[in-house]
Amino acid sequence: MTATLKGQVSVAGVGLQQYKRGTAPMQEQGVLVRAIVDACEDAGFDPKDIDGFVSYGDDKNEPVRLMSDLGLKNLYFNSQVFGGGGGGIAAAFGHAASAIATGQASAVIVFRALVQSNSGRMSAAVMRHHLNDHIIGAGLVAPAQICALRAQRMFEYHGVPRSVTEELVKASYYHGSRNPEAVSYGSELDLEAFRTSRWVAEPFRLFDCSRENDGAGALLLVSRERARDLKKPPVQILGVANGTEKGWGDLLENDVTYATAGFAPVARRLWQQTGLTPADIDVVQLYENFSAQGIASLIDHGFCNYENVAEVVKFENLIAPSGKLPVNTSGGNFAQGFIHGIGTAVESIRVLRGESANPVPGAKTCLLAGGPGAPTVSSALFAVDSL
Repeated sequence: MTATLKGQVSVAGVGLQQYKRGTAPMQEQGVLVRAIVDACEDAGFDPKDIDGFVSYGDDKNEPVRLMSDLGLKNLYFNSQVFGGGGGGIAAAFGHAASAIATGQASAVIVFRALVQSNSGRMSAAVMRHHLNDHIIGAGLVAPAQICALRAQRMFEYHGVPRSVTEELVKASYYHGSRNPEAVSYGSELDLEAFRTSRWVAEPFRLFDCSRENDGAGALLLVSRERARDLKKPPVQILGVANGTEKGWGDLLENDVTYATAGFAPVARRLWQQTGLTPADIDVVQLYENFSAQGIASLIDHGFCNYENVAEVVKFENLIAPSGKLPVNTSGGNFAQGFIHGIGTAVESIRVLRGESANPVPGAKTCLLAGGPGAPTVSSALFAVDSL
């Protein structure tokens, strides 16, 4: 990915369907089709003109199976980000934007669907991809356990105060309590309940962990010129970076930068592509599987460091509309709901359109960060069309 992507491709429409786990009114493909139609209606776009699809994280919904339900005329491009789970969410936009920029497709849907009664529990996919025999033999059988070890390293070796995780979770629930689509709508975080909730894997208690929901999200990408003729204000893609570097991975859990979220090399490339810096970002949408990994992601992207993280990651800084760096304005995976992170992508677009339940006045740029701590990770920058 290079800076030539800037100004070529925009997100024109978004759709999100979310339900409490086990309560989806349709099977997974039906929920996904509804979200795709919603994204097209949002843009004023005929679903029959979609000609490409991209997903991530072992989504089971093959594009060829969506064609008849949507009445597609042609399918020119279909792709899925390989490995990385939620770490691939931003990379999916890179795939889609590249297809449009190079003429392989003209209207691409980025999607993720998750109705676990149909496609299976997320834990099974994690076991298959991230937990090898060496790790399982050491007694690590869940993502929370692996991320907990990395979190302890950040706290104990690098001196990051544990209080910052509470600040992040509290801000997420503040936003979720004001978002009618969020599972936590109308109910801010009870700090006593947070501090005394059951352990999942120390240092993570229950509210340090993302939720699980049924649902689907879809985003329609077209050329920037075409998007300007559609119904909603387009949001352009400035850049996308993904991957990893030597010394990072999940084979033996002995990464050189063990406490990080893996974003440092990806973030450097993203800033180089776009010519922007963390100081230019108005709002951030973080994939937070666990609270400490959200903090590590902010550090990796350069918004703070181990020494000053407590000065930056404060509740009053993280909330809209008044915070200096609003984070997860829909409530994020903690408080809006978790459909493998696709809600953070949808919110990236809504907040720049001025449609967020927690608006950020004058926001022109938004960072979307994928799932931290995955073997490969990705980040994307979005901006209002006028930038």
